[in-house]
Formats: sequence, structure tokens, C-alpha cells
Amino acid sequence: MNKQPNSRQCFACGIENPIGLHLKFYESGRGEVTADYTAPEHFQGYPGVLHGGIVATLLDETAGRALMGDPSTPRFMFTAKLEVRYRKNVPVGQALKIVGRVGKDKGRIAEATSAIYSQDGTLLAEANALLMNLPSSPDPTILEKLGWKVYPD
Repeated sequence: MNKQPNSRQCFACGIENPIGLHLKFYESGRGEVTADYTAPEHFQGYPGVLHGGIVATLLDETAGRALMGDPSTPRFMFTAKLEVRYRKNVPVGQALKIVGRVGKDKGRIAEATSAIYSQDGTLLAEANALLMNLPSSPDPTILEKLGWKVYPD
């Protein structure tokens, strides 16, 4: 599995963001990414349950990462629509697997899906996302200078 780049300050993947999720994504197949995550207690809503907004953030980021493509010339997109289905409570303090998959790609607009699974493979939450290319992406030659690179584990 190939590791995708992280940034320094992104809320979802920023390695230096003190309040971020610190997600690390891996390309697990053609058009598919995965991330393993254990949510800390300070992201809970009700006791022991991950806040729904954080669940949506995990699904949103993972769907977008599925469409990112080649790390040397990444496709940066923003979410135009996110439809989340909360199937079961997502726990804090337990290992989760998050999977994103590419859907239809129509050029500047694309679709992707994402899902969060428990340790035993139970589907906890899933999403369909409609994403759009950023109007202007950063110059690929300066991405590393901006903090966008593959950081060692």
C-alpha cells in the first residue's frame, strides 16, 4: 500500500495541527484509500460516542482522498454535497477502519463513497460525496514547500 501525502495544518490530515485528527491515508487499490483511526475521548458527543460532526469529517476527507490520484500531481477538490448515513454509534477509543472509493468521474465534478467500520467489520456510517475540482490548485512544484508531502510514520 502506498501512503498518501499529509499536510502540516489540515484539520483532518495535518501532522502539526494540535487539535486535528492526524489521519494517514494509504492507497489500498485502484480508486480506493483506507485509514485506520482511533478517536480520542475529547471528540465524543455523548459518553463513549464519537460526535456526528467528526464522523462526517472522517467520511468527507476519505471520499476526497479516494479521488486524489498521483501524489506528485494531486487532484485537490472541495465537497459540493455530502450525504451521510449514520448506521450505528461510532465509538471513541476503539480502532476504526475508514474506506473511500472513487465513483463516477465527470471531469471537474466527481463522486466518491466512504464508510467507517468497527474492528469486527460492522458498518457504522457511510457517505456519498459530490466533489468539484478547486478553481486553481497549488503549483505541483511547490507542494512540498507548502508542507504537502509524504511524512514518515
